[in-house]
Amino acid sequence: MLLSVAIHEAGYDVGSPILKDIHFSVNEGELVGLIGPNGAGKSTTIKSILGTVKNIKGSCQAADYAYIPERPLLYERMTLWEYIEFLLTTLDTDEKTYMDLAHKLLERFQLSHVIHQYPENFSKGMQQKVMLILAFLRQARLYIVDEPFMGLDPRAVKRLLQSLRLAKDGGAGILMSTHVLDTAERICDRFVLISRGQVIFQGTLAEIRTRSGLKDGSLLDCFDVLTEEESDVGK
Repeated sequence: MLLSVAIHEAGYDVGSPILKDIHFSVNEGELVGLIGPNGAGKSTTIKSILGTVKNIKGSCQAADYAYIPERPLLYERMTLWEYIEFLLTTLDTDEKTYMDLAHKLLERFQLSHVIHQYPENFSKGMQQKVMLILAFLRQARLYIVDEPFMGLDPRAVKRLLQSLRLAKDGGAGILMSTHVLDTAERICDRFVLISRGQVIFQGTLAEIRTRSGLKDGSLLDCFDVLTEEESDVGK
């Protein structure tokens, strides 16, 4: 098991929990989709895993991981190549293997021509590609990915899916939060559905279809049924 989440309560203010009873795991070679409506608690769940939520009761145990944020996090006045060189200094890896992979990723995400430019001046989509390249360069055992398709063009999305598949085939585990349910349906092995700060269901698409009563329903249709049920319960 690469990720084990057992959150009893978590939130930003003492006495005001956003999450309650969040329990799930991610195993080797598995892509788990974290899905839910806006404000459901997906981002707080990820921040709890990353250790940036201070008021937490429970535990989150994660293997060596790489994090791909929803919004690119960049330093000023560092070129793309300087980012790549700096990351190398933080890793215990063979330099030639690392550089070979760096050039493959730069070509895959079509950024080879801007390696000496500043990512702070890139478009949102290009900045997101920088985050992807740096994450995959880590060759981590676990990837935590928050809304990775934001700002990416269709070709970049295809390259991202290719990279996720290669990582998974290599034994990595992936936790991916996303609103793009048609894509999630095609690539995720299991799903964790969060609503109102709680896990309301988790399982494979077949299990979600059974729970929702939609034998051949899409993930989106099942999602609507299950979240509507949760809303009715809360009334």
